[in-house]
Amino acid sequence: MPISTGNHPKLLWPGIADIWGVEYDSHGEECKDLFDFTASSKAYEEIVESTGFGIAPVKGEGASTTYDTQSQGTVTRATHVAYSLGYIVTKEEMDDNLYLEVSGTRAKSNAFSMKTTKETVAANVYNRAFNSSFTYGDGKEIIATDHPTLSGNQSNHLTVAADLSEASLEDMIIQIMQAKNSRGLRFALRPDCLLVAPANYFNAQRIVTSTLQNDTANNAVNVIRNTGAIPGGVKVNHYFTDADAWFMRTTAPSGMIGYQRKSAEFSKDNDFDTDNAKAKSYERYSFTVGDFRSIYGSPGA
Repeated sequence: MPISTGNHPKLLWPGIADIWGVEYDSHGEECKDLFDFTASSKAYEEIVESTGFGIAPVKGEGASTTYDTQSQGTVTRATHVAYSLGYIVTKEEMDDNLYLEVSGTRAKSNAFSMKTTKETVAANVYNRAFNSSFTYGDGKEIIATDHPTLSGNQSNHLTVAADLSEASLEDMIIQIMQAKNSRGLRFALRPDCLLVAPANYFNAQRIVTSTLQNDTANNAVNVIRNTGAIPGGVKVNHYFTDADAWFMRTTAPSGMIGYQRKSAEFSKDNDFDTDNAKAKSYERYSFTVGDFRSIYGSPGA
């Protein structure tokens, strides 16, 4: 006897191939927009900063060359975490010839949950980017105005926290263009892609892709689009928890890194005492930030 739940009838016993709610489509692998993935064969990985040399001094006639020392900077450790989730098909379900139907839907649900877990863990690095309770190698949160370096504090935080707009986006791009390394030397840092929550998606698209300047009657070109200032375009992440926060990934190497220690695997077996069939998924990974210059952001106004 079917039970009516709104417009979706459900059976008292799921002896059918489709169970409402299990077959939802999942979002794509959005974590790959947030991090560059690399394989790992260790229990943890460490990213060690090399500070490079300072600016070259003037050498007087007959004077000796000044020698500088390359030193170790911040060290960030990423410890891999294992995630596992299983389900059971009872002996009675198998005896009633329901194994294929029941196990099939539970396997899909299991895969959906494992994928959602990974996406959530990855997005949480960004969700906590402004939270001083979550720090990295330099003792600071990911996005801060006072990252300590050998040449003084540096910022990857928009100078004045602001909601996403054409003006605030241009300010962030200018800030990225003026980036310095740990010794205070400017280097060619460029924007890559703009990362936003769903609530900011259409606003971001208008700002970045409009032919003319956004939200103005001026007959002016959209400089951000015309110059290709954000080559990676706009990326939406459905697991961001702050609708106002927005981020800009940059071309800094060894920055936002996802370590894949063990790829997702699915295994099954039978329990001797109950004769139940058991199945589980397992995956091991970690996400970290090796260089704060790889990500800039604003929590919104």
